[in-house]
Amino acid sequence: MPELPEVETIRRDLLPVLIGKKITGVSVLHKAPIKDGVKKFQAALRYKTIRGIERIGKLLMFDLSDGNFLLIHLKMTGQLVYEYDKKFVAGGHSFSSFDAAALPDRYTWVVVRFNDGSSLYFNDMRKFGYLKIVDIKQKEKIMAGYGAEPLTKYFTLKNFFNILERRNAPIKSVLLNQSLIAGIGNIYADEICFEAGIFPGTKANRLSIVEKNKLFKAINKILKKAIKYKGTTFKTYIGAGGRKGNFSDFLRVYQKDGESCTRCRKAIIIVKKIGGRSSRYCPVCQK
Repeated sequence: MPELPEVETIRRDLLPVLIGKKITGVSVLHKAPIKDGVKKFQAALRYKTIRGIERIGKLLMFDLSDGNFLLIHLKMTGQLVYEYDKKFVAGGHSFSSFDAAALPDRYTWVVVRFNDGSSLYFNDMRKFGYLKIVDIKQKEKIMAGYGAEPLTKYFTLKNFFNILERRNAPIKSVLLNQSLIAGIGNIYADEICFEAGIFPGTKANRLSIVEKNKLFKAINKILKKAIKYKGTTFKTYIGAGGRKGNFSDFLRVYQKDGESCTRCRKAIIIVKKIGGRSSRYCPVCQK
């Protein structure tokens, strides 16, 4: 699933190619991702101009010229591909058989066409992603359901301490809870816990002040670096313009099951279910 760094990369890459574009047509090839009803959705987008692209957590919000917003959540396997004159800007998840030149393909559910002949494709192999039109009040209500986002002024050490003090859940589960902290998914939760030297199954309210400080610093450090390197690449992720994210070069535990720990060089990285999610950690560095 694209997490905060990947979705922020998509937002930044789509901004220069979509701002000011007028929507002239909307094709819905499968109704599953549409939350408004197909005809209503098409009518809400047609002849509107994209004025901006915002993001909170993993959710993209396209500012439309009539004051409404198009929300797009990629979930597990969603992908956005912008095409103009056989040139592509793509972000999200790719598939083993992905061929941008062949779009629309069997996983393309929505195609948005613009006045200059360019198109934006929404693809989703597993159909978990969604598209939804909301007004400003609905948008604000949705945003209010998210917790503080790292790397913003709202994510302070004091607020972070308050979140942890009230939670008896494993710290891994707290990091993944979007209503508490926005944008972190399984990849970065594992990397953050490793950076801080904390076992991901530790109860949040049992962490020491020193551990909380280390965790707060690790969150900001890991996410900032991941954005710098345009996200993490696996077989299912491609970056904008065909570029792959390369934070994978810096991963220490995620998908390193069975490999030697690069920090202590004594232990083997273990994978264990914590809070229902597979978690990777070093049994020596993260006791």
